[in-house]
Amino acid sequence: MQPIFADTFYWTALINPRDQWHQQVKALSPKLSQQHLVTMDEVLIEFLNFFSTSNAYMRNGVADQVQNILNSRQVQVVAQTRNSFLDGLSLYAQRLDKGYSLTDCISMQTMRRQGIIQILTHDKHFAQESFVILLK
Repeated sequence: MQPIFADTFYWTALINPRDQWHQQVKALSPKLSQQHLVTMDEVLIEFLNFFSTSNAYMRNGVADQVQNILNSRQVQVVAQTRNSFLDGLSLYAQRLDKGYSLTDCISMQTMRRQGIIQILTHDKHFAQESFVILLK
């Protein structure tokens, strides 16, 4: 089975009952139990940052979720490196007209390196780079 990349969008919608995508992502999640998911340190940083102004209960839940991701056999977390940063920065500089975030650029470069084409996101930027968005 081909691995699937899990974007910040997916992790955020999965844990946040107020997210408009929560129900769809929660329903999809059990179907992914046999899939190998890939994410990155940068995605987890973005995920934690998203909830930085939430209450202590939510922040604790998010921190627990990140620990579960890091300990999961199903999820490979790609470590942040200087090279991954520089690869992302290179794509960022090439796509100044697109509005891509640096994290998205690093994700795209990581996906290309690992031969991953499917992504758990709703972010159209990934479709612009010929990746298959699984949440529509």
